[in-house]
Amino acid sequence: MANTEMKGYLKTWKDDRGFGFIKPEDGSQDVFIHISALKGSARRPVKGDTIHFNIEQDDEGKSKAVNARIEGVAHSEEKSSINKFWLWFIAALLGLISAAVAAYLSQ
Repeated sequence: MANTEMKGYLKTWKDDRGFGFIKPEDGSQDVFIHISALKGSARRPVKGDTIHFNIEQDDEGKSKAVNARIEGVAHSEEKSSINKFWLWFIAALLGLISAAVAAYLSQ
């Protein structure tokens, strides 16, 4: 299927299992969505949410939603590796400073 963004509402959602079905606004067949399609979403979806998504075929030829986002909900890009780098850097720097202060005070 074409890689154009589609829009629909979340018709069903099984939060304990992390999946549901979207009813596309164009009236086409319901589309399966897994929680992994909503990477970076500030919250988990709930029934009735408006979802923007692309469609891909799975290994069995069934349609599934990918690159999905919930309308009106903050969506962060994957910057966590950069943030983790800086957290580790600051922690290491504070450790070195603490060691230097301790060595100075023990003289």
